[in-house]
Amino acid sequence: MNKKGYIVVGLGEALWDMLPTGKHLGGAPLNFAYIASLLGENALIASRIGNDPLGAEIQAELAGRNLNTGGIQSDSKLPTGTVDVRFRDGQPEYEIRQPAAWDALEWTPTWREIAAKCDAVCFGSLAQRAPKSRETIQNFLENTRPECLRVLDINLRRPFYERDVIESSLHLATILKLNDLELPEIAAIVGLKSDSSRALMQQLLDRFGLKIVLVTCGEHGATAANEEKIASHPGFKVRVSDTIGAGDAFTAAAIHCILRGIDLDKTLAFANKWASWVASQAGAMPPIAEQQRLKMLSEVVASAS
Repeated sequence: MNKKGYIVVGLGEALWDMLPTGKHLGGAPLNFAYIASLLGENALIASRIGNDPLGAEIQAELAGRNLNTGGIQSDSKLPTGTVDVRFRDGQPEYEIRQPAAWDALEWTPTWREIAAKCDAVCFGSLAQRAPKSRETIQNFLENTRPECLRVLDINLRRPFYERDVIESSLHLATILKLNDLELPEIAAIVGLKSDSSRALMQQLLDRFGLKIVLVTCGEHGATAANEEKIASHPGFKVRVSDTIGAGDAFTAAAIHCILRGIDLDKTLAFANKWASWVASQAGAMPPIAEQQRLKMLSEVVASAS
C-alpha cells in the first residue's frame, strides 16, 4: 500500500460556526482539510478570509494544526465568513451570513499551481453561491490533472444552490458524496427517478461518469457504489456531542482510502469511524491526542494489508 501523504485540497468556504456554546472553526472544505491533515495527507485549504480580527484568528488557529495555509487569500473589503448555528431536535440549523470573503475567491497563479499538483480536491455547492467564486472554483477544477480526484461534497444549504450549479459541478466531479436526504433531492434536480436509493446511486454514476458515489445515512452508517459493486456499513454507536463536521470527516477519511486503492467495504468502515469520532466531539475540528490519532489511523493500515 502506498503510505505517502498525498496533496489534498479543501476548496471553498473557511469560516466561523457561531454555536450557542461559542465559536468553532468551520466550513466544509476547511473541516475536510483538517481531517485529511490528521490522516497524514499534505492537506491545504484554498479559501478567502477578511483582513479582520476573525480572519487573523483563523490564521492563528490553523498555524497550530499542521494545515498548509498557503492557499488562503485575504480580502480588504469583505468580512471573514460566519454562520449562526442553532439546534432543533439535535440537528444543526444554519444561518449563513453574506456577503463574505469566500464569495470573492480569485483565480491566481498560486491557485493554478496548487490545482496542477494536487491529488484530490474537495468542493461543494455553497461556495459557488456568488458568480466570482463559482467561476474560480470551476477554473481550479478544470486545471487539475486527469488523475486528480475531484470530490463533490454537495452540502446543500438553502437557498444557496440551483440546478445549473449542481449539474455543472457533477460534470466536473469524479466522486460524489451526499447524505440520504440530499440523494432524492439531487436526483430530482437532474431528472432521475427511482424509489430505490441504490438505483439512484447507480443512475448518478452512469449519467455523470462518476467513479464512486458515497451516501451517508447519519447514525445508520453509509453506502457506496462504484461500477463494480454497492457496499454498506452500519456505522458505529457513539454518544453524540454534535454532528457538525461529521460528514466532512467521513469524506476526508474515504478519500484517504480511495487514493490508496482500498476497497469500498474497508473504506466505509474507516470513514464511518472518523465520522463517529467527530460526532462524539464538540465542533467540526476537534483536537485529538497523538496516541488516539495513530491508533485510529493504524486501523486502515491493518484492514488494507
